[in-house]
Amino acid sequence: MPAVGNSVARKDGIGKATGRAQYADDLVFPGMLHGRTIRSTVPRGRIASVRLDFDAASFTVVDHRDVPGRNVCDLIEQDQPFLAEREVRHMAEPIVLLAHEDREILNAARVSIDYDVETPLFDPEASAGVFKRIDIVKGDVDAAMPGADVVVEGIYRTGHQEHVYIEPNGVVAVPEDGGVAVYGSMQCPFYVIKALKALLGANTPVRVVQTETGGGFGGKEEYPSMIAGHAALLALKSGRPVKIVYDRVEDMVATTKRHPSIVRHRTGVTKDGRLVAMDVDVLLDGGAYVTLSPVVLSRGCIHAAGPYRCDHVRIQGRAVFTNTPPNGAFRGFGAPQTEFAVEVHMDRVAEALGMDPVTLREINALRPGDTTATGQTLREDCSALACLEEAVRRTDFRRKRDAYRGTNRTIGLSLFYHGAGFTGSGERHLNSRARLETTPTGVRIAVGSTDIGQGTRTMHAQIVADALGVPYETVEVAQPDTSRVADSGPTVASRTCMVVGKILEECAHELRGTLGELTPAEHHARHGALSVERKYEPPDWIQWDDYTYKGDAYATYAYGCDVAELEVDPDTYEVRPTRITVIHEFGRPIHPALALGQIEGGTAQGLGYALLERVVMRDGAMANAQLTNYVIPTTLDTPAMDVVMLENRYAGGPFGAKGLGELPMDGPAPAVVNALRHLGLDVREVPATPEVLAACASR
Repeated sequence: MPAVGNSVARKDGIGKATGRAQYADDLVFPGMLHGRTIRSTVPRGRIASVRLDFDAASFTVVDHRDVPGRNVCDLIEQDQPFLAEREVRHMAEPIVLLAHEDREILNAARVSIDYDVETPLFDPEASAGVFKRIDIVKGDVDAAMPGADVVVEGIYRTGHQEHVYIEPNGVVAVPEDGGVAVYGSMQCPFYVIKALKALLGANTPVRVVQTETGGGFGGKEEYPSMIAGHAALLALKSGRPVKIVYDRVEDMVATTKRHPSIVRHRTGVTKDGRLVAMDVDVLLDGGAYVTLSPVVLSRGCIHAAGPYRCDHVRIQGRAVFTNTPPNGAFRGFGAPQTEFAVEVHMDRVAEALGMDPVTLREINALRPGDTTATGQTLREDCSALACLEEAVRRTDFRRKRDAYRGTNRTIGLSLFYHGAGFTGSGERHLNSRARLETTPTGVRIAVGSTDIGQGTRTMHAQIVADALGVPYETVEVAQPDTSRVADSGPTVASRTCMVVGKILEECAHELRGTLGELTPAEHHARHGALSVERKYEPPDWIQWDDYTYKGDAYATYAYGCDVAELEVDPDTYEVRPTRITVIHEFGRPIHPALALGQIEGGTAQGLGYALLERVVMRDGAMANAQLTNYVIPTTLDTPAMDVVMLENRYAGGPFGAKGLGELPMDGPAPAVVNALRHLGLDVREVPATPEVLAACASR
């Protein structure tokens, strides 16, 4: 039986079920200390003095003066210090690090910091500090817009969203060979290596090992570099291993979140519903430092026109500074914000035309041969219309929409797409590599791609097993350790299956040619270890201009259509989703059960974004940083889900697969809000809490 296309046993299943799997907080090293971060208590100001209000003799204390290299987190830009020196730009900014062998004594230690407080900036619309600006132009919007029969304008807002991974951030730094080894919960070990080399000096030996990781959703893409740097500084100064594990409150207050957005649309259409021109302005709140805001803005802008054909499109985007904790990557990074805006706007356009929202989408949905906002010509694996048609048919959408009229029940839909892999030339610049090695029992995968619960190890092993022609059970997956695995690039951007899986497929084909009639184990026994390493080669037809944002933004796209059915209490405005139908096309499912889990989990996360997850900011910090008052969906809040996985295989993916992980996040929020619109509630923001709905009803 082939492994690909079947729900084989997970590689990590037994370890997690039995408790043998080792998470960061499970690790104990001889002489280990516990670390703690002392953070700013003002959103903006200058540090006047720092006093240790305890006997520091038994403590290890670190501040910016202890940094041996550069006090900057090396990412896209180099603007964020590991430890503040004089200036504080956001609440909870790290200033001092403490370590002690007794956790209770450590937590009891008090540090007094005096500030020269300055006036903070919290309003992104008032910010002149632009981290990144993007302009996408197709055709001539100004010339085309006057020819439209109807012009519809609107402003749409989304708030912060907290990742709420099961396991908070945690690392252990261990002095080793004159340098340091860092073990931790993370998505991108080679990002951490880069950051530590800058912090500690290029000549300091550094090794990074990903421990078992209890979820990430993008929140463990860039932030683990910060906590790893802190633990490493304490470990090198003390000469002892140091563990830092955040509790839930610290994790929610201090780490990154989804960027809040304000998106403006002005859209011209003909009377019969054809899109004439789309003028879009995207504003993202980046927080106090750049982190990953440029790539979040990039993806958001590229997806801002939705999966629709239009000859004249202008998209202008900015990510700006505010005195709030930096925002960063979160599942979908930018696309959920802008696709929420365009999908809610499309329902308003249909309403202005007196047209069924399905018909408007049928007229304008992208087909093979159409071009996107960046001018990319879509190929045969474009499935926007197929997803829409299946969703409408399966839910009997039009009949239900009529039947629900005048009741407290309602139905709405959204159509969306998501580019797989890094944008434009990104995959070419990454030069991602993967390696296969023979072992005494079979073959080992050696890549830096991490399993954060989504099933990377299993899916990669399936691809290798079938491409190599060996039993799935004989394929093992090495723990991501930067000293012994190939740098396969970050585990982000819906690329781990499509891009890294493709390299592994090619490695397997090459290895198979070398083995001849022997199995990997037989070849290993006769000839010793054999390894094959290959680099990812993007399709040769991809053409992209990083400056004009014109060309082939992604090698392929996955497509989806969500239909949300709701009941709304007319007195309390409590919304109860009763059913959600999810139609996704992402090439070929490698592991159907894992794919279903991704879709169901991402859809539930999207419903939380739509209705429940409101981050309350007070004086520039999250005020509801507990799971008692930051509410995420439970099983009781999650409706019945009907999931359909369409297949339209992408020739450049392993066994026809595309990326999937982020796609489920894009659709639920606009589908919910469009259902609410059918009840006469003009909602243009999420989360659509009862307070928001009550305000809409009173207008």
